[in-house]
This record gives sequence, structure tokens and C-alpha cells, in this order.
Amino acid sequence: MNARHDAYTAPVLPVSVAAAVAGMHAQTLRQYDRLGLVVPARAPGRGRRYSQADIDALREVQRLSLEGINLEGIRRILSLEREVARLERTIEELRGSAGRVFAASATGDVEPLPLGRRSARTAGQVSASRALVRWRHPL
Repeated sequence: MNARHDAYTAPVLPVSVAAAVAGMHAQTLRQYDRLGLVVPARAPGRGRRYSQADIDALREVQRLSLEGINLEGIRRILSLEREVARLERTIEELRGSAGRVFAASATGDVEPLPLGRRSARTAGQVSASRALVRWRHPL
């Protein structure tokens, strides 16, 4: 991560300040937190702390709401956007993996392996194949 990303995601704003910056009422932010739309970090005293990324997400919720999308639809959209971002990060990690050798982990995720190494197997794990496959990106 770089310093710019850290500043963007640093949870520093209390709910009252975040509400003012986002142009919303503090109770709206609390409701969005309860619904799981925008869930801020928590301070040691359990107070909500919002980052600039959270403020942007609040504004996105507001924009989608003004377009007539209900809160459940907004929750689903945000969830899918987070999943797409996670998958894009995974793709970038895999593209940058030296040797381009991968295996399926015990959870089913793809994990890069050093050349000539097999994935770690957990006790009792059953596998149909112990083969390694070398993948080359088509580009």
C-alpha cells in the first residue's frame, strides 16, 4: 500500500464530522451502518470512525438512492462492487506472481507457488489430483 491509499482509508472522522462532510444527518450514517451499507471502523471506545473512502461510499449510496434504488438494491450493488474490486486485486497479484505456477488452496482459492513446489496439504484433505499446471497468460 502507498501513503496516498493509507490516507484515503484511514478511519479518522467521527460520525458528526463525517455526516457534515457527506452532507447527511448523523442518524442516516448510523442507519447505513446498521444496515451494512457503509460500515465504518470503530475507535477503542466503540465510536464510529469514517475514512475518506467511507465518505465516498456514503455519497454513492446517496446518489443511488436519488436514482430511485431502494436500500436493499444499494446494499447488493455495493457488495458486488466490493467483490469485483477484490477479484481485480487477486488478478493483479496473480499476474505479478513469479513463475506463473498456481494451485488451489484448501478453501478453493488460487494461490501462486514457487516453481517446482507443491501446495501445502492440510491433514485429511483429499485431492483427486496432485498435478501442477503451468499457466501462461495469453497476452
